[in-house]
Amino acid sequence: MKEVLQLSPDIKILGSPWSAPAWMKTNNNVRGGALKEECYPAYALYLAKYVQEMKKEGIAIDAITIQNEPLNSKNTPSMQWQLNQQMVFLRDHLYPAFTKAGLKTKVLLFDHNTDRPDYPLALLSDPAISRFADGVAFHNYGGDMGAMSTVHMARPDKNVYFTEQTITETPGSPTINIAPAVKRMLIDTTRNWSRNVILWNLAADPQNKPHTDNGGCPMCQGAITIDKDAVSLNLAYYTIAHASKFVRPGSVRIGSTSRGGQTVALTEDEERPGLKRIALIENTQVLPNVAFRTPEGKMVLIVANDTASVSSFGVQYGGQFASIRLNPGAVGTYVW
Repeated sequence: MKEVLQLSPDIKILGSPWSAPAWMKTNNNVRGGALKEECYPAYALYLAKYVQEMKKEGIAIDAITIQNEPLNSKNTPSMQWQLNQQMVFLRDHLYPAFTKAGLKTKVLLFDHNTDRPDYPLALLSDPAISRFADGVAFHNYGGDMGAMSTVHMARPDKNVYFTEQTITETPGSPTINIAPAVKRMLIDTTRNWSRNVILWNLAADPQNKPHTDNGGCPMCQGAITIDKDAVSLNLAYYTIAHASKFVRPGSVRIGSTSRGGQTVALTEDEERPGLKRIALIENTQVLPNVAFRTPEGKMVLIVANDTASVSSFGVQYGGQFASIRLNPGAVGTYVW
C-alpha cells in the first residue's frame, strides 16, 4: 500500500473484511460460520483499531464495509451475517466504538448483490444506523443494477457505491468483447447513482493465482496478468480505462439521453412552411451511454455499441452538434 501511495497519493482506500478472526466465530473457522454475539464488542474494537493502526502507517482508510458478501458463506474466507444480528452490531457496538475513537472513516452497508436491496434499506430504517452510515455498497453477481436506483429513490440522503465485480475473458482471445463490459460496469453503475466502480481484481498469474483451494476463485482473472517479468493487459484493464483516464476524481455525472427516455424535436408544419411544431420522441434505439463533467469543465461521454451493426448517433451540447459512427461491439470515449 505504501508503494501504491507513492505512485498515487490521492487514491481512496476501501477496507472490506471477508471474515472476523476464527476465534471470534461460531465454527472457529475463517470459512462460513457467524460472529459470536459475545465477541461483538471485541470485533467493533478490532475494526476501529484497524483504521487507527493503518493511519499510524500513513495509510488513510476512506471507508470500510463490515463484511464482504454477508449472505455468502462459501468463500474462503467468508462469514454469514444475517440482518437482525448485523443491525445489533452496527447500532450497539460499531457506532459507539467509532464515535469513541473519533473516527471519520465512512461505513458502507451491505456490500453484496443487487438482488437484495431490502437488506441495506432495513438497516437504514434504524435511526442510529441511519445517522452513522454513509451509504450502501453493491456487487452484481445476481440481481439488477436498477436496485441501486431503488435505494437512491428510497434514501436519496445516502450514497451508493459499487464495490466489486469480476470481468474475465478467455486467455489469448483474438478480440476483446468490451461493449457489454463497459455497459454493465461503467454505464449501468453510474446511471444508477453509484459514486464509483471497483473491479475484481488487479493482478494474477497465468493460472489466476493466488487463490485458496477451498472456496477460492480459480477464474478470477486480473486486469493484468503477470507471468514472471511479462505483463499482459486484459478485458478489465481496457474496460476501466475508458473512464479512469478521463473521468477523474471530482467529476460528476450529468444528464444524457437513455433508452426509453423522451427527447423534444422540432418539426415543420406540412401546410405552413416556417411554422414549427414540437414532437415528443421516445428513444428506443439510443446506444448505452453516460456523460460526466470534470473538475476542469470538460465533458466526457462514454458510448457502447452493443448491437451487431455499425451505429450512427448524434451528440448535441450547447447548441453544437456532432455525428459519430461506432463499429459493432466497440466503445468510444469522447471529450470536449
